[in-house]
Amino acid sequence: MTFTLWNLFEASLLCLNAVCILHEERFLRKIGWSAKSTDVHGFGETTSTKAQLYNLFHSIRTVARFPLILLNVLTILFKLILG
Repeated sequence: MTFTLWNLFEASLLCLNAVCILHEERFLRKIGWSAKSTDVHGFGETTSTKAQLYNLFHSIRTVARFPLILLNVLTILFKLILG
């Protein structure tokens, strides 16, 4: 199997799917990554790496939800049609 752009696209799609299905209360809170455990600072103040990663995951879940659904449907159709 060769490394192609399609394989890179599928891997990134799977990673985005994994980030989007993480549930805050069931999974993220157990490892200390909930909204209550990360302090939100004002503009220009430094934040911890954990808080930045939590904000990244939260932003991905918020912004990429509907485009991710469309990309998943297109990928499934492409796989069904072309194999």
